Amino acid sequence: MPFVLITAIALVFIFQNRASTEIRLLIPEVTMPLWGALLIAWGLGILACAFTVRRRRNRHTRRPGV
Repeated sequence: MPFVLITAIALVFIFQNRASTEIRLLIPEVTMPLWGALLIAWGLGILACAFTVRRRRNRHTRRPGV
């Protein structure tokens, strides 16, 4: 339940920020809506969290000597 609540709040925050902004991606500079940049950052954070939880779960389920 806390995940659903935090996700809902994050999505409301993301979609309320509609102004365009300039973002530097190493060398190129991109102009895009702020909600798009926030949504990409949020999605990458979710993927990183899922990957970390999956790795941690796999590491703890291995048996010693196998």
